[in-house]
Amino acid sequence: MYSDNGTNFVGARNQLQEFLKMLKNRDHHDAVSKECAKEGIQWYFNPPSAPHFGGLWEAAVRSAKHHLLRVVGETPVSPEDFVTLLAQVEGCLNSRPLTPMSDDPNDLEPLTPAHFLIGSSIHAIPEPDLATVPVNRLNHWQLIQCKLQAFWTRWRREYLCQLQARTKRWKPASSIEVGRLVILREDNQPPMKWKIGRIC
Repeated sequence: MYSDNGTNFVGARNQLQEFLKMLKNRDHHDAVSKECAKEGIQWYFNPPSAPHFGGLWEAAVRSAKHHLLRVVGETPVSPEDFVTLLAQVEGCLNSRPLTPMSDDPNDLEPLTPAHFLIGSSIHAIPEPDLATVPVNRLNHWQLIQCKLQAFWTRWRREYLCQLQARTKRWKPASSIEVGRLVILREDNQPPMKWKIGRIC
C-alpha cells in the first residue's frame, strides 16, 4: 500500500500493526478460546466454496441480488450511483424486523439486523413515490430513488411471503396469541418502514 504521510494513514498503519501483533499472540488466542468455552460459544464454518451450505442467509443474498438485477436491468449505472443504490438496498435488508425487543405490549420496536451493526434501527427520510413518474422526467437523484423504491416493493413482498411460508423442516407455525408482535402488510410503505402492531 502506498499513501502520503497523512496522520490518518499513519494512525491506520499503527492500528493495523498492533492488531496483527495481537492476532499472532498465543496468549490472545488462549484468552479468546477460554472466554468462548466459558460462554458456551461454538463456531461452525461452512466447507470452503460451498455457499449452498449457508441455507437461509444465502437465500436472502440470492433474493436481494435477484431483485437488484431486475431493477437495474440493462440501464447503464455509474459506479457512484451503484454504490449509493447498494448502500440503500443494504439499509432495506438491515431494517427488516427479526423478533420483538421485549414482551412489553407497549414496546413496538423489533430487533433488526441493524441493531447488531449500528446499535439501533435504521431510519430513512421518505421520498415521494416515483413509480408513476416517467423516467425521462426524473433527475439524477430521483432516478436512483426510483430504482430503490422498485427494489423495495419487490423484495418486501417476497420477504413477507417467505415469513408465512416456512413450514418444511421447521417447527410448526406459531399460533396467533394476544400480545404477539406482528408485521402489518401495507403496500404503500416507503423503503425501510415496517408497520408493526401487537395483537390485542
